[in-house]
Amino acid sequence: MDMKGKLARALAGITGADAAELCEWMEAPKRRELGDYAFPCFRLARTLKQAPAAIAEELARAVALPDGISRAEAAGGYLNFFVDRQSFARDVLSRALDEREQYGRSTEGAGKTVCVEYSSINIAKPMHIGHLSTTVLGNSLKRIYDRLGYDTVSINHLGDWGTQFGKMIAAYKHWGAPELLETGGVRDLVALYIRFHAEAEAEPSLDDEARAWFRKIEQHDEEAWALFQRFKEITMKEADRVYALLGVEFDSYAGENFYEDKMQPVIDEIRAKGLATVDGGALIVDLSEYDMPPCIILKSDGGTIYATRDLAAACYRKATYDFHKLLYVVAYQQNLHFRQIFKVLELMGHDWVKDCVHVNFGMVSIEDGSLSTRKGNVVYLDDVLHAAIEKTRAVIEEKSPDLEDKDEVARQVGVGAVVWGTLYNSRIKDIVFSYAKALNFDGETGPYAQYTYARCCSVLRKASGYDLCAADMSALEDEFSGALIRAIHEFPEVVREAAEKYEPYLVARAVIAICAAFNRFYYEHRIMEDDPAVRNARLALTDAAKCAVGAGLSLLGIETPERM
Repeated sequence: MDMKGKLARALAGITGADAAELCEWMEAPKRRELGDYAFPCFRLARTLKQAPAAIAEELARAVALPDGISRAEAAGGYLNFFVDRQSFARDVLSRALDEREQYGRSTEGAGKTVCVEYSSINIAKPMHIGHLSTTVLGNSLKRIYDRLGYDTVSINHLGDWGTQFGKMIAAYKHWGAPELLETGGVRDLVALYIRFHAEAEAEPSLDDEARAWFRKIEQHDEEAWALFQRFKEITMKEADRVYALLGVEFDSYAGENFYEDKMQPVIDEIRAKGLATVDGGALIVDLSEYDMPPCIILKSDGGTIYATRDLAAACYRKATYDFHKLLYVVAYQQNLHFRQIFKVLELMGHDWVKDCVHVNFGMVSIEDGSLSTRKGNVVYLDDVLHAAIEKTRAVIEEKSPDLEDKDEVARQVGVGAVVWGTLYNSRIKDIVFSYAKALNFDGETGPYAQYTYARCCSVLRKASGYDLCAADMSALEDEFSGALIRAIHEFPEVVREAAEKYEPYLVARAVIAICAAFNRFYYEHRIMEDDPAVRNARLALTDAAKCAVGAGLSLLGIETPERM
């Protein structure tokens, strides 16, 4: 399967060049008839002191072809290689059918830990559409690193500290009722939060009251702490229902409150290393030399801020997990914040900061304005998911009324459509959310990929088995079979690339490529051919396509119904 590597090693043996470098230079010809792999000899012209075309001719005569390559041809300044179609097909199918739903797996991450911080919801606020990107991006990246053999730690860095919780308690004491704590939901908490801000505009003393309540939380006052914890329980109960719909789980819910007793050592270290200065009563790290505003460590009143807690969190995670990478899946509006945090860690002498990555992404807005909990201008995530499920259920009733487990399939397809819509494009793009777009099932969508998977399942059910060993691989040398085999073959490398670039959309595009190739293959060939050897080959290819599509959808956090 590592054909580029094999070719690079064969060329290294006769050129004296580094095999790893030669492998990076290997290309895919623009036209398939020119070959399967192309080596640009221009790169060797200076060291070998020959014209590229002459180098290509000489290498074509001298190279020892590795197993799986049928011939090499010089074409101008390129040396083109042609794979043995039958051998290649058997290798690709064998790997896909062996790894099945784990197709694309590797052990390259063995013994290395990747921490992924994502979702990071705020307590006393419901999950809205703005939480969708971070949640599904982070979940997909975790799954991708899992597939590559890394030990992953998924972290939900809860927003569970700050004056806003004093505001919540003040609002509850003024306008809440005991029933809210027993049977109320997070939207009831939001209603109180919105009312507080409306009332505080007319009565500013409410802000002083809120600050007093937060000080009580900090001091673990019995009443204040009990209310604070109850607000967290109400929030997490509802959030867990959304996470269950999305198939998202976390290893850690250590949020801002968790680091309250872990900040002082970091503050002391910053002072001890001479990084801290006082400006207007606030303790800061001056970053003007690096074209950044100062990083505030302590406010003028002695209080900590996000930066203080993030510095403590990074140090704690390194000490606890000794991570190979620490990914922060947070919107690009926080670019400056993370530049500051990483620079302060670097100035503190923590060389592991090079392994910290801000995986930023575009913002989500709604068609008639930006999201704001204070103003009540928000699209709730559970509403979006349930609307998608209901629409899918209606489509099933219309087109497949006899389908078994209609509710389950509606959930899988409806949720999958929303997740796919978020992951199908590069993460940095801004998203203007609309129900019409999110619930559109036409084109290169999640439901299309799921339907292709279900079609593969249907073919295999009707066949009742096949024998790969008895398959005639020459039956897969045609254009449509070859295109599907190549698409399946490329998938593992795409998984690696998605991890390197922190871009799950690459996996989504690879899934669509496999689906499109399979559906062309399906329409052009009779899979249940009378000739057993041909039938075995086409069924094996169908099963391999199913494995690859299922593996890709799994990496995106999308389920795979076997009937649609």
